[in-house]
Amino acid sequence: QMQLVESGGGLVQAGDSLRLSCAASGRTFSSYAVGWFRQAPGKEREFVAGINWAGTTFYADSAKGRFTISRDNAKNGVYLQMNSLKPEDTAVYYCAARHRLVITTPNDYAYWGQGTQVTVSS
Repeated sequence: QMQLVESGGGLVQAGDSLRLSCAASGRTFSSYAVGWFRQAPGKEREFVAGINWAGTTFYADSAKGRFTISRDNAKNGVYLQMNSLKPEDTAVYYCAARHRLVITTPNDYAYWGQGTQVTVSS
């Protein structure tokens, strides 16, 4: 089993920045890929960014140039630095883990956190 806990969400204004954290425990974290997903009210959960076990990163088009994902295996943590936030970034953000490789669909991620709310006002 792996437990994931997100933190760092909040209410910010358009153009501001937030740094989300995903703390993992319970399994060999370094062999897992972690993805960040988000879900806005009435919308499907969507991929935002991911980092695989070797550190290769992937981004949705909406995140490219504004968001940066990173990991610190020594701390069992994955981070999402979000800059130049827009109102359309408002959603609950989830981190999820699966073995080794990032995929952009949520269905094959075995472990999920409880989510953290990000609200961006205009």
